[in-house]
Amino acid sequence: MKNMKIGLALGSGSARGWAHIGVIRALEEQGIKPDIVAGCSVGALVGAAYCGGHLDALEQWVKGLSFWDVVRLLDVKMAGGLIEGDSLMASFEDKLRDANIEELPLPFAAVATDLASGREVWLQEGPLPTAVRASIALPGLFSPIHLNDRWLVDGGLTNPVPISLCRAMGADVIIAANLNSDLIGRHLKTRAQQKQLFGGQERDLFNQLLKKLNSGMLESTLAKWTREKRGGETAPGLFEVMASSINIMQDRITKSRMAGDPPDVLLSPRLGQLGLLEFDRAGEAIAEGYESVQRMETTLRHVLNS
Repeated sequence: MKNMKIGLALGSGSARGWAHIGVIRALEEQGIKPDIVAGCSVGALVGAAYCGGHLDALEQWVKGLSFWDVVRLLDVKMAGGLIEGDSLMASFEDKLRDANIEELPLPFAAVATDLASGREVWLQEGPLPTAVRASIALPGLFSPIHLNDRWLVDGGLTNPVPISLCRAMGADVIIAANLNSDLIGRHLKTRAQQKQLFGGQERDLFNQLLKKLNSGMLESTLAKWTREKRGGETAPGLFEVMASSINIMQDRITKSRMAGDPPDVLLSPRLGQLGLLEFDRAGEAIAEGYESVQRMETTLRHVLNS
């Protein structure tokens, strides 16, 4: 498609969002460079780094994250969310640099949600780190952000894969990456079938977060949020219920919105094995993001050359 603007819509997905790095790398290898980028939640983070010319720094950093690095970065505050996010976002912001969205060399926008009205908010100007932090504020985990007299939370509540935003910014053909296409029910299967959300490494991570609260009574209470035996069955804990509910919600919203406004090419990385907070598994996520583009190479060529 000569003289046609290519839009890249990067969807939400928490730690699974590192797959977007692999998506961008694979597209670049195929000679596909987006003219417009719209991101939601972690998609906003990766998209912002890419549009600002700092994707290399972000990729190098996330590939070096260890389990204990993630523990140190997740500061527990219990103020609007279990995680305040200051340390984590400070690290992210160091990779984004302090710039305004409208000054970026590549057009970019992020999606957030107005907590009072429930409406989606398109962030297309102002400080880049603030926009990203608003877009990534997952309810119950990360604290909301106060911006322009509104409390903003994760854009995944209203527009998990921002195809409409890409189109509104002038994209003629849209490539969208949906990170939540194969997650429904995966976190509630038996241990023999599937690793649990807070089983294994993620449960260790949660236990470390509890210790950071430095309150025996509160820690004892919150510990009950993890999985426990009920009538011989292992019942889902609070975070499994919350994460699975968010997955269901975003999956349904994504399908509904794409039914009315589908992308020209849909990329669906297979990321069901990655947990909500496993930011230290970037290598796996990036590799699968790269593979999702490879699987759609024929479609991409057909759409972009027709």
